[in-house]
Amino acid sequence: MKTFRFYIRLIATFSQKFKGVLVLGVIFGILIFIALSFITNFYKGGRTEKIGLTGRYKTENLPDFILNEIGGGLTKIEADGTPSPNVAKFWETPDKGKTWIFTLFEDIYWQDGKKLVSEDLSYQFTDVSVERPNDYTISFKLKDSYSPFPAVVSQTAFKKGLLGVGDWKAEKLRIVGEYFEELILVKGKNKKIYKFYPTEEKTKNSFILGETDILKNILNPAPFNEWSTARVDSSSNKNQIVTIFFNTESSFFSEKNARQAASYALDKTSFKEDRAISPISPSSWAYNSQVKKYDFDKNRSLELMDEIPDETKNSLPVKLVSTPALLPLAETISSSWKDVGIDNIIQVSSVTPTEYDAFLVIFDIPPDPDQYTLWHSTQAGSNISRYKNPRIDKLLEDGRLNLDTEARKKIYLDFQRFLLEDAPAAFLFHPTWYTISRK
Repeated sequence: MKTFRFYIRLIATFSQKFKGVLVLGVIFGILIFIALSFITNFYKGGRTEKIGLTGRYKTENLPDFILNEIGGGLTKIEADGTPSPNVAKFWETPDKGKTWIFTLFEDIYWQDGKKLVSEDLSYQFTDVSVERPNDYTISFKLKDSYSPFPAVVSQTAFKKGLLGVGDWKAEKLRIVGEYFEELILVKGKNKKIYKFYPTEEKTKNSFILGETDILKNILNPAPFNEWSTARVDSSSNKNQIVTIFFNTESSFFSEKNARQAASYALDKTSFKEDRAISPISPSSWAYNSQVKKYDFDKNRSLELMDEIPDETKNSLPVKLVSTPALLPLAETISSSWKDVGIDNIIQVSSVTPTEYDAFLVIFDIPPDPDQYTLWHSTQAGSNISRYKNPRIDKLLEDGRLNLDTEARKKIYLDFQRFLLEDAPAAFLFHPTWYTISRK
């Protein structure tokens, strides 16, 4: 016991005598620790982000924000949908849209350090011949005039190995089957590790299990909106629309009154997201806000149902097919339709079905207002509504041929007005996407 007290007094006396030295030692120790941590982090490679995404992606359909990090195309698309210079500094068409000649910037380099020249650019188009008269000129000769072509070549150009001209370089990629499972991008000492999952549930589990620290493009933020350790940010994508495509060849929705009745039966104000009324983005130079909006009107829906022939009503119930992520919304739609006498059943499909009366899906709006592939009667593979209307066909054809922006605008204003009157689809809202990150 005496020995213990002796050591206590000895330590106290030493501390009192050398107090200043001890304090300075602690301060220097802390500073050295901070400096070593900084140096360690610097040489470890800077910041690393592990990002989870839902979907099955190949190189050509990676999300735009990833493609834009890696590189860019001959043009880029501005917020209003107009193309502007990117790899090409200007372009021209000497024959009203059949030939497009792009002149490249001469000071752009690939991520391998080599200068970008026309021979490097490879676009896979059908019925298009490509000529490269010199290192900084590339020419496309089309079979027919096509005014939206400068928007088409905004798609990102790559060299072999996913090399682009952007700030972020693809360091490593892992593909299972045909689809990306992981993609690692580097920028200096910073790194982004994109991990891809087949369903939103699996993407969320990756965050819970610590496989990822950030989730992008999440439709339903639960349960993270209740976590004190998670940050939830949201944004509305005006270039996408949650849409019901009516099969105009089906027994029930071949009737215009049936399509309009189904549209009026839905209370769009009950959706928290930004309302959509047209297949063209509200930020587009060709957007028409003066179209039939189909605001909720149950009485009008019932009136239209009364005008439908009995033999058409006898074809009920209709089959409403939904993508898995939109199933809760499909159930709401189903209930609203039943309230006005549109009996229905719901099915779920992760791909465009072959048999359906109505298909609920998120529709990606093309950057140019040209929607020929979606609505023209000749487009059997991509015309989801199986829609046939000679007036709409003519407007879409004229919109592709005309090079004058003001003339094209008038064409697409009419296109939207007549399309909405005929109602081959119901445009509901622009989806809200959530980004989840750790605080």
